[in-house]
Amino acid sequence: MAERAFDTGRRPQWCPGCGNYGILAAVRLALAELGLRREEVVAVSGIGCHGRITEYLDVNAFHAIHGRAVPVAEGVKLANPGLTVLVHTGDGDAYSIGLSHLLHAARRNADIKVIVHDNMVYALTAGQAGPTTPRGVRTRSTPAGNTEEPFNPILLLLASGATFVARGFSDDVQHLKELIKRAVRHRGFAVIDVLQPCPTFYDSRPLLREKVYRLSGRGASSLREALELALEADRIPIGVIYEAERPTFEESFAHARVPPALRGAAKPDLSGLLARFL
Repeated sequence: MAERAFDTGRRPQWCPGCGNYGILAAVRLALAELGLRREEVVAVSGIGCHGRITEYLDVNAFHAIHGRAVPVAEGVKLANPGLTVLVHTGDGDAYSIGLSHLLHAARRNADIKVIVHDNMVYALTAGQAGPTTPRGVRTRSTPAGNTEEPFNPILLLLASGATFVARGFSDDVQHLKELIKRAVRHRGFAVIDVLQPCPTFYDSRPLLREKVYRLSGRGASSLREALELALEADRIPIGVIYEAERPTFEESFAHARVPPALRGAAKPDLSGLLARFL
């Protein structure tokens, strides 16, 4: 299936130069190269500039309220484990109001694929500092410079038991496409923290282009090595930071979808019970 099969035909309304364009292109390419059909994919988005991606990505879609994209996606996957479920969420959406949902989904190893559009600022609400805004950056809410230390999302996700943790860069579309394909193929929870510039409120593009470098090979060979990569400060590695195998939440929850006691059992005769009320 060609990439254009996942294009709704609607013109994106993001600012010129926004990293969301690169993420959208990478997702369309990944789905096409994986050979997935539109009806096999569900995209759940949260609140933020990223949230409009469900208008431009021609698959089944659900636009959730702020911070709640992950639990909605978990429900979709539990209801129909055969679907490929993508979550699009922003750094404010995922790492602030929705943080507990994200970390518990990682702990459960829910078989959903989370793409975090990390522009390090609350862009939709006019540029306030967010959970990943670097210290010292001037924003609408921190005109003298941000005084808070930013979250390290890679470190948080590794500590929460995520079985697939990666970082991408929205300007490197081909590399990001390959990360998304690998995340979709991974059995279990997968998250990609995508660094993206916001040319309107925090243009991190010059800094990111200077610091970002691609990891070679298939990522860290151990959790300890992954933690060391997560703590790098002078340079920013992109690629698969960590990947491991563990039973998925949906596999562990299979008994609740088809209770063993009802398998092969005849339907109960409720005619006598119903007659009492009719």
